Amino acid sequence: MTIVLNGEVITTTAANLAALLTEIELDEAVVATALNGEFVASDERTAATLSAGDRIEVLAPMQGG
Repeated sequence: MTIVLNGEVITTTAANLAALLTEIELDEAVVATALNGEFVASDERTAATLSAGDRIEVLAPMQGG
């Protein structure tokens, strides 16, 4: 299926948000996620089912000084 990940159209076979993070090799990373504009907590990612056309944002924390 085709989804939008951080503004980029991609094709995925992931059924849920947790599987998508594994597919893009961010499953071990500390990141914040949103599905169609709604925050998804890390313990809810397996239940967050993906559908064609969904918009996913993955954000990593940044350190500054």
